Amino acid sequence: MLRLFGPDCAPAPIDAAQLGALPEGAIWVDLLEPTKEEESLAEKLVGTNIPTREELAEIEPSSRLYQKRGAAFMTMSVLFGIVGGRPDSGPIGFILTDTHLVTVRYIDPKPFIIFAEHVYAEPELASDARTVFVRLLDAIIDRLADEFEVAGKEIEAISSQIFEHHAHRSRSQPEMRLEALLMRIGKAQQVLAKLRETSVSSTRLLTFLASLDSIDGDAVNRRHVQSLVADAHALNDHSNFLGDNLTFLLDASLGLISLQQNLVMKIFSIVAVVLMPPTLIAGIYGMNFTHMPELAWLAGYPWALGLMLASAVLPYMFARRRGWL
Repeated sequence: MLRLFGPDCAPAPIDAAQLGALPEGAIWVDLLEPTKEEESLAEKLVGTNIPTREELAEIEPSSRLYQKRGAAFMTMSVLFGIVGGRPDSGPIGFILTDTHLVTVRYIDPKPFIIFAEHVYAEPELASDARTVFVRLLDAIIDRLADEFEVAGKEIEAISSQIFEHHAHRSRSQPEMRLEALLMRIGKAQQVLAKLRETSVSSTRLLTFLASLDSIDGDAVNRRHVQSLVADAHALNDHSNFLGDNLTFLLDASLGLISLQQNLVMKIFSIVAVVLMPPTLIAGIYGMNFTHMPELAWLAGYPWALGLMLASAVLPYMFARRRGWL
């Protein structure tokens, strides 16, 4: 899909088969899962090749951030799929020249949808390529910060479930609840990992962008980029904090599981100790020797039962007094 943003650009996808060339008034060229025809039109406009999907997937910095023929090629990982419950990140390529911005992507994250609507509603936002690019990055960073806030609230809810909820429950914990708790921590870690990937990638791109001569000569956009760099570094620090907090909660939940297992083993051990003396007494009086004094004793049977009962009650009372039960 090909969309154009700029003066007199229609707010609808363009059919590449009906165009011989893109209009010069197009400031931002957005390629979503582009076809060969759409890539060819964009290449004619910017005068350089468009990165392929395989090239965008490369992770080494030299393949993601470089300059070629007067154009800056930048690739960053962007978070998507949060609303659908399947968070993931995918690479998006940016080609910035003095007059045009080309975005190449195979995902459709929320910041692109929102920013495109703003540009269509206010065409003056697409006054020049650098301004469009910086404001698009601003939208991505802003959305990323919102998702970090949601992740932080989820981690706080997990902490409340582990500690505050546990304090008002008995020491026996249902296995299903502990399993659900671990699953919730795992999902939070999955989201946080994708958030951190986007945050680190954004920091690298913004640092590279701030070093470009074209940005250095643009005072307004330079200050905006410097502000975004500071925001990205702050998000990196916040992601480290959330990661450490989530690791602590995972250790705490595993500790609760260990306590639960120890409690079960302790109960079994005490039950074994309580039943051991009665078993011994029953074993003794279950012997069929001819000369046993209690065999002919009238009170022998009640005596054996009472002795077994006493031998079971005494260890139980001792365990209760010591707080083992």
